[in-house]
Amino acid sequence: MKILHDTILEVNLIKLTNNFNYLKSKLKPDTKIIAVVKAYAYGHGDISIASHLEKMGAHALWVADFEEGTRIRKSGIKIPIIIANPGLKSAKKIIDYKLDVVIYNYQLLHHYGKLDKEINIHIKFNTGMNRYGFESNEVDGILADLQKYPKLKIQSICSHLAASDKRTEDSFTNSQFKVFEDVSNLLSTGLNQLIDRHILNTNGLLNFPNKEYEMVRLGIGLYGISNDNNIKQISTLKSVISQVRTIKKGSKVGYEAAFLAKEDMVIGVVPFGYADGLNRKLSSKNGVIIVQNIACPIIGKISMDSCMINLEGTTAKTGDEVIIFGEENTISSIAKKLSTIPYELFSSLNRRIKRVYSC
Repeated sequence: MKILHDTILEVNLIKLTNNFNYLKSKLKPDTKIIAVVKAYAYGHGDISIASHLEKMGAHALWVADFEEGTRIRKSGIKIPIIIANPGLKSAKKIIDYKLDVVIYNYQLLHHYGKLDKEINIHIKFNTGMNRYGFESNEVDGILADLQKYPKLKIQSICSHLAASDKRTEDSFTNSQFKVFEDVSNLLSTGLNQLIDRHILNTNGLLNFPNKEYEMVRLGIGLYGISNDNNIKQISTLKSVISQVRTIKKGSKVGYEAAFLAKEDMVIGVVPFGYADGLNRKLSSKNGVIIVQNIACPIIGKISMDSCMINLEGTTAKTGDEVIIFGEENTISSIAKKLSTIPYELFSSLNRRIKRVYSC
């Protein structure tokens, strides 16, 4: 396939498969995997990633809203698609496209129940994160209302861990498990049925494997972000040098004339800027771009659609490939430099970047 784009995100589906299978190997054979593909599959392209995960045996997909869900369903995906935040205005679309919904308060429960349509639901409890979810003392009220809405089909009980990656907070995490188990038992007993449960994310699975219950939700680990060396980053972001120029000592570079050349220099322009997802805080030597295996500092202020780099030590010319992140300059190392997390950097990648998949 001939690629016409200068900037591409290469996504290695073999690495995605390996990450999926590695995490699956830590589960019991009958534990179901919900794969998280929200935010455009963490920037990797939702339809292609969702299709591959379905082929690998994911039980269901987890997205943020109905627009993400309908887009994926329209692509031909057959497995359940769970909407984490269904809202009150999207019920018709959710029903039309046979999407599951997470119910986390009475307003949603009554809204979807009164539609008198068969809808798969997942009851979410707040166990300590204090974001979405019913409180643990609301089980009796939930049970009473569910009796009114027999067409709501409960598929699972779920919650979310706040600090599964922070081992100094293990006691807090264990308190979340306790609350979750208590409310799950009460709800299952009240309904007189066993209901699948899920609370573990990737770090939860790696750090608390004895709490897998019947299902797990795997997100960032599928894309290769983890402290476990067996999990590999699946993507490499590449661009090109669109212009090379020699500047004299005393020349200034970029907006605000923020960079002053202390000597004669060869610099390169890369057609990738903050509108594409290159955080502007990487300006002025804080960030690097890999050219010919050399980490070339970003100089001056990053522009909307481009940035400039110091090409010292290279023989780079116009049209040469550069790596913005990959094995040589990992997304985790960039996130650390910015005092943020890989999730933010992945999800900020502009959709105009061409995604290319290899397997």
